Amino acid sequence: MRDVARTAGVSIATVSRFVNGVQRFTESTEQRLRDAIDTLGFSVDPLARSMITGRTNTIAVVILDIRNPHFTGIVKGANRKAQQLGYNLLFVDTGERLSAEGDMLRDLSRRVDGLIVSSRMPDAALSTLRDLDKPVVFFGRASQHGVHSVSADGRAAAIMLARHLLDLGHRRIAYLGYPGARWDGERRAGLVETVKKAGCEALLFNAESPTLEAGEKAVGEVLMGEARPDAVVCFNDMLALGFMKQAQAAGIRIPEQVSVAGFDDIPFARFSSPTLTTVDMQSEAMGELALSRLVELIDGSLDASEERLSPRLMLRQSTARKDSNGQY
Repeated sequence: MRDVARTAGVSIATVSRFVNGVQRFTESTEQRLRDAIDTLGFSVDPLARSMITGRTNTIAVVILDIRNPHFTGIVKGANRKAQQLGYNLLFVDTGERLSAEGDMLRDLSRRVDGLIVSSRMPDAALSTLRDLDKPVVFFGRASQHGVHSVSADGRAAAIMLARHLLDLGHRRIAYLGYPGARWDGERRAGLVETVKKAGCEALLFNAESPTLEAGEKAVGEVLMGEARPDAVVCFNDMLALGFMKQAQAAGIRIPEQVSVAGFDDIPFARFSSPTLTTVDMQSEAMGELALSRLVELIDGSLDASEERLSPRLMLRQSTARKDSNGQY
């Protein structure tokens, strides 16, 4: 910086303000600075800058499973917004593990300006995020703990699916959930309440994980009993796709014998056979919004609150209408 200042005929403080974008100067002064920087090959050392400013221009994005395209979409949306705002992302996949999660978050918080977090931690532990002493945006509902949160309305999404299936004439509607997930409760509640209002009772099952493999494994319990459901709503698209594949392998026709639906609208949902009816939970939009809000928190221009995005029903081939005789 001394060399740039000497070459451009300005003070070191002027160089500092110019390269950090905190002050504008006359066009002739800025041109001299640009010429000196180009001639000398000067570049800002981000580590040195962070030692002075306390800012790293890096944000951590913590997700549960990179193999799930829903989380990939969140990262994609966050990265798109980060590039616009001049931030870098540090990405962490927890692999659905809860053990030592608090220690990992504390370690991360020392290296970044803020964190975007998706976690299975119980509500009672959410104060951990507030205690990191760094701005945090949480995927879920955490504003009561002083943490800004962004999510899609899972209850509304489940109501949409339930009404769609009821309109198709289905009365034996099953829900294949994953109680370990934060979003499972509101999806389950929305479906159960809607089905009950129609004079029916939802059949409830639990998967051991929110994965393709768990969806395959659940087919025996859900479809091979005495009373097969007319339709199955799965906690997410990964479960639904695995469920459909195994059901078809067992000789069950979809949607001719059973309708199947999921949540998230991952890209694979449009390319499965049949294509999957699902609810778009706005993955990329959530990532973009979370990044924008986190930068506002870092800049001190936002108070923690709760924001919810509206889901969208995506009707495809995996759900079909029953006729008056109960046939498809």
